[in-house]
Amino acid sequence: MSPYRVTLIRGDGIGPEVTQAARIVLDATGIDFEWVVVDAGAEVMEKSGTPLPAPVIEAVRASDAAIKGPITPPTGAGIRSVNVALRRALDLYANLRPARTLPGVHSRYDNIDLVVVRENTEDLYSGIEFEKNSPQALEVIEMLVRLGGKKIFPRSGLAVKPISSEASERIARFAFEYARRNARRKVTAVHKANILKHTDGLFLEAARQVASEYPDVEFEDRIVDNLCMQLVQKPELFDVLVLPNLYGDIVSDLTAGLVGGLGVAPGANIGDRYAVFEAIHGSAPRYAGQNKVNPSALILSGALLLRHLGEQEAAVRVEQAVADVIAEGQSVTYDLAPAGSTPVGTRQMAEAIAAKVSA
Repeated sequence: MSPYRVTLIRGDGIGPEVTQAARIVLDATGIDFEWVVVDAGAEVMEKSGTPLPAPVIEAVRASDAAIKGPITPPTGAGIRSVNVALRRALDLYANLRPARTLPGVHSRYDNIDLVVVRENTEDLYSGIEFEKNSPQALEVIEMLVRLGGKKIFPRSGLAVKPISSEASERIARFAFEYARRNARRKVTAVHKANILKHTDGLFLEAARQVASEYPDVEFEDRIVDNLCMQLVQKPELFDVLVLPNLYGDIVSDLTAGLVGGLGVAPGANIGDRYAVFEAIHGSAPRYAGQNKVNPSALILSGALLLRHLGEQEAAVRVEQAVADVIAEGQSVTYDLAPAGSTPVGTRQMAEAIAAKVSA
């Protein structure tokens, strides 16, 4: 069998360290990978004028999948966010963010097992904004006042929130297909349709329509603010959550908090043709090069990559190895180390996980 071609985007800050850790663990599975290592982020920006050079996107397009380290948002660049630009260029419309309790990770909750499915391509992350006092903003304000009949202060910045039937239907279908394939019991559509009737209302309508095609999966909907309260009070009520872009970003951080934080929160960006796997956490540049940070989130993202490739048994081994190493508390980074124990570095934790994976 030919090796899987996987693009590894090292990122910046702690990116090179955690991507190397993930590679160590994935190689320990015994699966044959052809690694294509590329760079994006702050250092690349200095050399090429963009934090996301075209060869990075081309490498992902030529691969079976990609795994990406965190990247610091560029300052003063044409690209506001490398993550958003990558998702748009490859039409990675589904952002998958599981949150599961791991013994040994400090949390206020036990037995959390939630999956956030976030629409990745539109909503307020579309980047359609108009700067305060700009001619464009003034023109749009004039038009909106004329069409909507409601007052808008002249010195307003504006952002457009597009929600389409097409994008809403496909993210809802992704959530239901994920639930069916993974024997999940319920999908909850999250929205603010009581106020935003023509955007969130459209999203809810699309979710209800798709739900009718999946009678084997329970469906419900929740207003986003009520959902946040209930996630804190009774997280066991929920299973798979499907949300528009902005709410999905916020709620996925909340669900990560339920299980101990972003250090154990994996993520995936999936489209019909391409997939890029990444941790939710940021680049933490102040820790760069210190061999100190927890690599678990990106290693668990690597397990999602394995599942995407159809390597279910290997994915289970990786997930179990991460859980075992954390539960034992002997070869973990400072944030996971039990009181009185000596923490290890990023690479040493990865090597401990890899040893269990290959055992």
